[in-house]
Amino acid sequence: MTMSSDTSKSKADAKRATSASVPAKPEPTRPQVLKALHVGSGDPLLLLHGFMLSPHCWEQTAARLSSQCEVFAPAFAGHWGGEPADGWSVDIHALADRIEDQLDELGWRTCHIAGNSLGGWVGVELARRGRARTLTLIAPAGGWHIPSLAQLRTCLKFLSLVPVIQIGKRLGGFAINNPVIQRLALLPLSKNAAAVSRRDTAAAITATLNCPAMLSIIVGTARGPEQEDLSTLQTPVRLLLSEYDRVIPNRAYARRYLKELPDSADRIVVHGVGHVPMLEAPDRIATLIAEHVYASRNRLRAV
Repeated sequence: MTMSSDTSKSKADAKRATSASVPAKPEPTRPQVLKALHVGSGDPLLLLHGFMLSPHCWEQTAARLSSQCEVFAPAFAGHWGGEPADGWSVDIHALADRIEDQLDELGWRTCHIAGNSLGGWVGVELARRGRARTLTLIAPAGGWHIPSLAQLRTCLKFLSLVPVIQIGKRLGGFAINNPVIQRLALLPLSKNAAAVSRRDTAAAITATLNCPAMLSIIVGTARGPEQEDLSTLQTPVRLLLSEYDRVIPNRAYARRYLKELPDSADRIVVHGVGHVPMLEAPDRIATLIAEHVYASRNRLRAV
């Protein structure tokens, strides 16, 4: 009888010990707001994120570039982490003005610039102002005439997100951390959702739900003015087009970039990635940026 009692007690103790040794699964948490990412040392490199996103999308790429460059990735005005954007209409020039102010605060008269989507469009404007040593455009927006059918489709595509965003705000943390919702959110942003970490996906969703200037920027970019002829750019340019871009597909939206950029510009299709390739292929994007940065100095360095 005693032996049986001791055996039961030992099993109970062993069960408690096993339970104690297995750490509890951490609860998902909301990503922290990020006003700007500033890491590394070396050549100054400005990274500009896309519409309704945040500097979080650059974290992995910036980490890979930080051994060779001083990387600065700010949040756009009116976006999550950025300064408030004044007025009911915010255009590319207004966004570029604030980025210029930040460059002046850093003491960067010129820098290398890489921009994704809206960030690419702003990067072109900064290059026209003489602020870019090199320019890497990653699935850049703005490759349409104003007015045009392509421009109208783009505006309607983003306006259709308004009710979805309102629902997401009501769902709160559930919308940010739910695996099913995360997969759905990645459909327009990536080709291979499994390659994107849950943390990066949560940050992308949080940024989308917290973009107060969404409508102001849609109105501002719709009203124009449109981009000037891209053939006048004096900055060395590398154009990176995502093979599976579902937001602004290459066939309809990359024509101006492909046609008008100077013959000296690189034109590269990045295979197997979506509209925000830094999320699923940070190594490849870092390498392609670094190659362009250092080719401009007539020497090669490994990333």
